[in-house]
Formats: sequence, C-alpha cells, structure tokens
Amino acid sequence: MKLLHIDSSILGAHSVSRQLTRDIVSQWRASHPGTVVDYLDLAVDTPNHLSADSIGFRAAPGAAPLTEVQERENAVSEALVSQLLAADVIVLGAPLYNFSIPSQLKAWIDRIAQPGRTFTYTDKGPKGLATGKTVIIASSRGGSYSTTEAGRALEHQESYLQTVLGFIGITDVRFVRAEGLAMGETARAQALASAQSAIRVHTGVAANESQAAEAA
Repeated sequence: MKLLHIDSSILGAHSVSRQLTRDIVSQWRASHPGTVVDYLDLAVDTPNHLSADSIGFRAAPGAAPLTEVQERENAVSEALVSQLLAADVIVLGAPLYNFSIPSQLKAWIDRIAQPGRTFTYTDKGPKGLATGKTVIIASSRGGSYSTTEAGRALEHQESYLQTVLGFIGITDVRFVRAEGLAMGETARAQALASAQSAIRVHTGVAANESQAAEAA
C-alpha cells in the first residue's frame, strides 16, 4: 500500500493541520503495516500557478513544440499527477485560509486535475479517472463553521475539496476536523480531542482495538 502525505500549511511547527497529518500517518501505518509513505510539502515545494506555460501539457497533436519553459512546467505537472495516481491513500493537510484553502494547495489541485489522466468528458458528462483511493483530510479552522447553517455557508474549504476530489473520481473522502482553535483554550482542547477521536476511526485504529478486546 502506498500513502501520499501532503502538507500545505505555511505555519511550520505551529501548524495544527501538520500535527494532525503526522498523527494520521502514524496511526494509519500502525493499522496497516508495510505502508510505504511518500511526502510532499506544498509550502516548500509549491508548483507555479497555472499560466500559458504551465498548461502546455494540453497542447493538441500537431501543435508547435513546447518551449523550454513549457517542457519544464510539463515535467512538474507530470510528476505531481503520477505521484497522486500511484497512491492508494492520500493524507492531506488543509487549513482554512480566508474561508478557503491555501493557494499552495490550489496550485497543486490545478496541476493534478488533468484531462485524460484524472478526469475525462463523456457523452454523459465528466467522469473521474483517479478512482479506488481513500483521502483523509486534516481540516483546521480558527473559527467554528460546521455547527450552523450560516457557518457552513461561509466555508469553501471542505466543501471545495470534496467537490474537486469527487470530480476526479475520489469518493472515499474522510475529514478529521479541528475547528474553533482560536476561540479560547477550552475550545482548542476540545477541538484537538475531537480530531484525535476521528483519527482513530478513520485510520482503523479504533476498529482494531475493538476486535482485540472482543478476542481477549
């Protein structure tokens, strides 16, 4: 089994989403021995945002040869989409920035959303090609958005990620959410405890412990 571990927070050691992705990966490996982990830090290795050069991989047959810059950008896109397609499980750190996701993470999404590789269009509409994968998203938020209709209307982080992942064929999307992190120490502690409980469920640790208890 191959696991792709992705972080996108710019906060380094102060990042809650990074703490959560580390815990998710650790507990997944404990529940799934032999898992091979590949790591991508989008805050350090950020792909360029889409431009006329970075969409060179979409050049039609018979078009003019790619320029040197386009070839280089094409190589970046190819490496990122190949890395995604090779993974069985993706653990994705996605903090909420200004009601959405970090621009570094959006740049990665724009590179891996490739026609003919991760999606295609048919006579019935779009069809995702990156199927059979599990994504566990570590969602961190300073405020609280999931408990009210008004809050849910403001967030374009989890809703966007679920939509774009579904578009490329990934429907097993699990969220480990820590929200209210900036709303006082009590709220922060409760958020982290809730996230740890979700990690145990989504990585299979809780199920393994239950089976062990039943066998004892």
